[in-house]
Amino acid sequence: MSKKIAVIEDDADLFALLKYNLSKEGFAVVGAQTGRGATELCRREKPDLVLLDIMLPDADGLEICKSIRAHAELAHIPVIFLTARLLKAASLELDRSSCEVRLDGSPLTLTATEFRLLEFLMTRPGVVFSREQLLDSVWGHDRAVTDRTVDVYILRLRQKIEADPANPALIRSVRGFGYSFNVTAQPVEESEQRATLAAQGASTAFTSAG
Repeated sequence: MSKKIAVIEDDADLFALLKYNLSKEGFAVVGAQTGRGATELCRREKPDLVLLDIMLPDADGLEICKSIRAHAELAHIPVIFLTARLLKAASLELDRSSCEVRLDGSPLTLTATEFRLLEFLMTRPGVVFSREQLLDSVWGHDRAVTDRTVDVYILRLRQKIEADPANPALIRSVRGFGYSFNVTAQPVEESEQRATLAAQGASTAFTSAG
């Protein structure tokens, strides 16, 4: 009987690539593209391994891992985290591990809030977020700021990362809705590499355990 792997990954393309690569390696794959219900999925499916994205749109991967570990029937299941350390878009690079942003190889000086806002947008390219959604996700629910705060920070980011801040190519405005990151931050090649490495990691995990 083939080993079962639960994949919790919100990126549709990467989810499909993971499923393809893992199935090709002989694993049975179940999964979800949101963090909500991930623990219940694991309790229902009882997988032999969990591949878990740390950056989910509706949940913290680390908290999901803690939730899995809190259940006696799931505590023994190995978990492999999926995360992209370096995000790239054109000449812009964001390094999560060092909290650094570089443009054309030169470091940029960003505040902690500017970094979180840029990271949030870069990890969700093409998705349009309202000011309220950005405030909740970047500033948190307990905040003493207004919607206009988002506009101010977007303006500051554009002045630092855009070649022409007056005609932004990276962070675009969607009239009547909000803002979106306009360049794919994670190239297809990197997605394929992550999917391949995840499949190899799954095989290694089972080999080591067995």
